[in-house]
Amino acid sequence: MKRIRKLDMRRDYEFRYLLSQLLKDVPEGIQGSLKGSIYAKASNIGIREAKDYILQKKDEGVIGEELARKLINLLYKYSVYR
Repeated sequence: MKRIRKLDMRRDYEFRYLLSQLLKDVPEGIQGSLKGSIYAKASNIGIREAKDYILQKKDEGVIGEELARKLINLLYKYSVYR
């Protein structure tokens, strides 16, 4: 079976806390769906899909360039091959 880079579930709570901190300046309505989608994609599908989702939201103008970069860095910091 091919190993895919996904969220490190041992550091799950830490990741979710930092994700919330990064997204605290995003409007409330968008914040929940962004947080949920990023977390679900990173933990179930893979880091690459979560990164693509973040870049898509940046291109749509939902989040800024700086926030997108920070989110992607966070993903890679809390990921493992599994």
